[in-house]
Amino acid sequence: MGPERAVRVVTEVAAVDRAFDYAVSEATTRVQVGDRVRVNFNNRSVRGWVVADASDERDLKSLVKWLGFGPPASMLVALQWASSRWYGPLARFLSAASPKRIVSELSVAPERRALSVSVAASAVRYVPGVIQLAPTTDPLAVVLGAYEAVRNREGSLVVLVPTESWGRRLRGRLEQRGLAVASGDEEWDKMRSGWPVIVGSRGGALAPTPRLAGAVVIDADDEAYRSEATPTWEATAMLRERCRLDDAPMWATSMIPSPSLLNAGAFERERDLVGGWPCVEVVDRRSSDPHDGVLARDALDACHRALRGDDAVAVVIISQRLGVGRLLACVRCGELARCATCGQAEGEAGALIACRDAHEPREQFCRHCGATALKRVRSGVTTLARDVAAQLGQDVSEVTATSDTSATLARVVVGTEAIFQRVRRAQVAVFVDFDQYLLAPRESARRQAVIAVGKAGRLVGSRREARGSVVVQTRRSNDLVISSLVSADFDELIRDDEQTAKILGLAPYGARAEVVGAGAQAFVDQLDTALVRVRGGGEHFEVRAVDNDALARALSSVVRPSARVRVAVN
Repeated sequence: MGPERAVRVVTEVAAVDRAFDYAVSEATTRVQVGDRVRVNFNNRSVRGWVVADASDERDLKSLVKWLGFGPPASMLVALQWASSRWYGPLARFLSAASPKRIVSELSVAPERRALSVSVAASAVRYVPGVIQLAPTTDPLAVVLGAYEAVRNREGSLVVLVPTESWGRRLRGRLEQRGLAVASGDEEWDKMRSGWPVIVGSRGGALAPTPRLAGAVVIDADDEAYRSEATPTWEATAMLRERCRLDDAPMWATSMIPSPSLLNAGAFERERDLVGGWPCVEVVDRRSSDPHDGVLARDALDACHRALRGDDAVAVVIISQRLGVGRLLACVRCGELARCATCGQAEGEAGALIACRDAHEPREQFCRHCGATALKRVRSGVTTLARDVAAQLGQDVSEVTATSDTSATLARVVVGTEAIFQRVRRAQVAVFVDFDQYLLAPRESARRQAVIAVGKAGRLVGSRREARGSVVVQTRRSNDLVISSLVSADFDELIRDDEQTAKILGLAPYGARAEVVGAGAQAFVDQLDTALVRVRGGGEHFEVRAVDNDALARALSSVVRPSARVRVAVN
């Protein structure tokens, strides 16, 4: 006689990405779909998740133990979609949506309260879709407007912001206005109970609320929403799919919407977009005195003016190390070495120079003036800090992702984009080598360059405030990105990105995955060439398809080789 009840379990053994049936024992009768359990798997005691009821009448092993609540059953369809979309084991997504500790009891969610008259007056009701906001615009009004729009719907309003520190600040501001907010792993049970508002960073897209009433994603094009670890999933797309399944509205803000984001629904702009951008000053290093040092004379003057003020941090110097290799510039005319085929920056390739894809390896000479003397224009943060301290005659603090967050900062701060997490206000922000952004070897380079200036603008203030400025040092002052930043008019850049995406088959007009590792060749050899196109060789390949569904079907049909292989869906 078969078991009275059986369930289907996915174990935490990610290498075995399939479900197995187990009988429900007397000790585990309370188990429901989505719950965590312990099972005997191949003579090992492992944890797993119940993903469905089973009707099989075979003799089955029994569940060993009930381990508390996991993601709600209503969320499993979205997690299975994510597993297919980003070619990752379902167990990885189930784990990300589960508590770090055993949760055996759930709290009762409070009722949604209407906003007070004064708070409701500050809310801005946008149509669900994409909203282009200036970087200095407070997005709280968008969140409050979304809350009012979905307050009578069943479920939670999920709000995503790029960083955890921003999430903590936003939570405090919402609670001050009378909203019940849950966030963080320590409040997993509240999210699982369907708290009215859930605030989080990237992981918030997997918040275990049984149903979404709506969602808001602030700075939806920020790279912080993309996981660099395998599977390389993306929070904005994940939340969009959950909203689709729950028929819930979604609002996404962006400084400069990407082609993928613009396909997410209606598009609106902030009324005074120009006034909300910072004042941007451009310093063309091609025409500056070569003896100026790391800071050209105009940038140095801006820093000295800022230091005459009383800001705790007056000057921030940003040098983000993006891409591979070093940029090369002509000693005579200052032009950057760029590939004639693709326009990417060229770096040293043995005795020659070439772009990352080695389209046209050549001798070291300047295409612009013919000079044969090229110099490297990239330095590390420590070297940069030393040079800036000498130029300004000031103590300088270094800030990188590994810096001590409790250390007191000097009035001049030099570092990577980690500065945006440490500093809240400054008088001037200087991008010492903005070409590292413009010529970074990635499809979103221009958009990320604009976003970086926008983040710096949050430190120095808007044009309306006229408090500070962003100084951009570049050798490409005629670039469309530069002119767009100066005018704060990004329409042409948005149209150009859209056209480029269509021509090159980039998202949302195509799908791409990178396959790297010793087993890469064996992996791509199994791909259906009717669904995908493959290029590359050795241990690095790029796989392209017409859309995400075709790419997912092609990848899922492959038997993973025994050799190491990493598949990153972009």
